[in-house]
Amino acid sequence: MVKRKPPREVASQQIIDVESSEQPVSSVSSPVPPEEDTPKEDKKLIFKDAQFQHTSKANTKKKVWRSLKQIIAQERALPWPKDYQHYSSIDAPPSFKPAKKYSDISGLPAKYTDPQTKLYYALAEEFATVRSLPSDIINGYLTLRGANNPIG
Repeated sequence: MVKRKPPREVASQQIIDVESSEQPVSSVSSPVPPEEDTPKEDKKLIFKDAQFQHTSKANTKKKVWRSLKQIIAQERALPWPKDYQHYSSIDAPPSFKPAKKYSDISGLPAKYTDPQTKLYYALAEEFATVRSLPSDIINGYLTLRGANNPIG
């Protein structure tokens, strides 16, 4: 059998070992190392630009926000080349993406087209509604969408 020391002797040895160590031990451990206790102004941070000055601190004037109408009007007044195309230009080339289809009844993204009426619909309930519509209302929906296919 192995003899074990009583717990009091082990505790007294640990206290003696701690007291004999060269570093001072505080009763409350701090998560911050002692070298970080110095003020932050003394350290030079290498990731910060020393010449940087925030715009709100540099200017005493308050920044004036312009509306979208003002920005567009100012851009129209600029001297653009004749063949230059920008976002407010109507003469932009057509998109390569197909146009999104939306339901003529609800306005939701439509996956389906009724083969008889050529109206777009998204749900089965809308399909029943489309089939029950009179032809003059169907023609109205098609002209609103820009599909000039008369029902024959």
